[in-house]
Amino acid sequence: MGYVYLYTGTGGGKTTNALGLALRSVGHKHKVIIIQFLKWWKNTGEYKILKKLRPYYEIHQFGRPGWFKLNNGEVRTYKFGNKRFSVKSLEELDKKLAKEALEFAKRITVEKKPNLLILDEINLVLYWKLLDVNEVIDFLNNIPKKTDVVLTGRYAQKKLIERADFVNEVVDKKHPKKIPMTKGIQY
Repeated sequence: MGYVYLYTGTGGGKTTNALGLALRSVGHKHKVIIIQFLKWWKNTGEYKILKKLRPYYEIHQFGRPGWFKLNNGEVRTYKFGNKRFSVKSLEELDKKLAKEALEFAKRITVEKKPNLLILDEINLVLYWKLLDVNEVIDFLNNIPKKTDVVLTGRYAQKKLIERADFVNEVVDKKHPKKIPMTKGIQY
């Protein structure tokens, strides 16, 4: 039976935990598929390693450039690495991309039968109501027996916590005032 692992909380490292499982699985020549909701930036280590870890590792992104906030208001620009990105409000396009990502997950799970499927930032997508939690739970209930699933992101919904087999909460105890952007660590 495949298990559902959920990493949530306000601390950093939820995606990093999932990537650790991905690396461990690839080491055993298991097929890993990562689907990143809301993410687009291809200068991250988990994306850049793609060619080196084939045929056991795939990563697919379903997001548009920029970061999000829930309320309308001023748009801020942030520097990330040597690039600048704006913080913007959610749009209908974000809902469309989230639906495309879930449909892709459904299709690729049947077609490629991965040993490990990571749905990165799905919790945040559900919190922002870009997808319906019942549709995601239905998908999880129909995952092939040999596929383990990892769900990441802040604000995991109670229904998802109840459905998961393993739940880990990442809590932020301490961090510098200015969080560093160290290549190979934060991205």
